[in-house]
Amino acid sequence: MSKPTPTTRAEYAHLSTITTRWMDNDIYGHVNNVTYYSYFDTAVNRYLIEAGVLDIHAGSVIGLVIETHCNYFAALAFPKDVQAGIRVAHVGRSSVRYEIGLFEAGQEAAAAVGHFVHVYVDRETRRPVAQLPDDFAAALKRLTLPAAE
Repeated sequence: MSKPTPTTRAEYAHLSTITTRWMDNDIYGHVNNVTYYSYFDTAVNRYLIEAGVLDIHAGSVIGLVIETHCNYFAALAFPKDVQAGIRVAHVGRSSVRYEIGLFEAGQEAAAAVGHFVHVYVDRETRRPVAQLPDDFAAALKRLTLPAAE
């Protein structure tokens, strides 16, 4: 297995800003490792909501996280904003693998790089959908870059 390396902003299809909070820092003065996963979830769900394909309150399709991973390269800390780059590495029948890079403002190399996999399910039955809705698939296609495949 090769040693993980930080990605750059150019390797992501979409960037959004996440404001750190006082509570994100731990006793060591940096954002606690578990908070990075919250940033991943926030970046992806914000994109889907803004793209008009995810209604977290009433939509018939919701995403359940089934896998996560993160490599850390540099510390992030409150009160600095974080930029989250997102891209889609794989789209299956009902699943999507998102890849995320977290960047400190002004830094080209990612402070952390990770991924998570959503399985999209029917809200009522919690069973995987037969196929992602067309508008959803189109929004995901906009996040797909050749570098992520």
